[in-house]
Amino acid sequence: MAKLTSEMKDLISQAFPFIATVDEDGNPQIGPKGTLRVMDDEHLIYNEETGRQAWHNLQANHKIAVAVHPYPGKIGLRVEGYATIYKDGPVFEAAHQYAVDNQLPDLIAAVVISVDRIVSLNAGPDAGTEIANEPVPD
Repeated sequence: MAKLTSEMKDLISQAFPFIATVDEDGNPQIGPKGTLRVMDDEHLIYNEETGRQAWHNLQANHKIAVAVHPYPGKIGLRVEGYATIYKDGPVFEAAHQYAVDNQLPDLIAAVVISVDRIVSLNAGPDAGTEIANEPVPD
């Protein structure tokens, strides 16, 4: 697994994130996720509230990508990983409390995204390159 740096965490907290998924036929889908936030150095989390296309896609294929890029700005990143869905238990309860605390709609599930790969979305010649991170020890 890749590891988020403090600078990456700051970027994620300040930029408006979008997630990308694919359906069972390989059709791409991208959309904003305003509740996406850093869970820890190796995971992101968001509250699934709508139950629409991205939710449908994650039922068939748990691969997911998150893109964050502030505007204006030339620094951004893409996190690629695997989504784990929680409909109950401590992770779900914490996400529910996040919704209550922030006066958000109730959630269908908490979606936790493993940070498997981090790619630069910076403008310029390094765009699309994997960002070097030390592997997290097992």
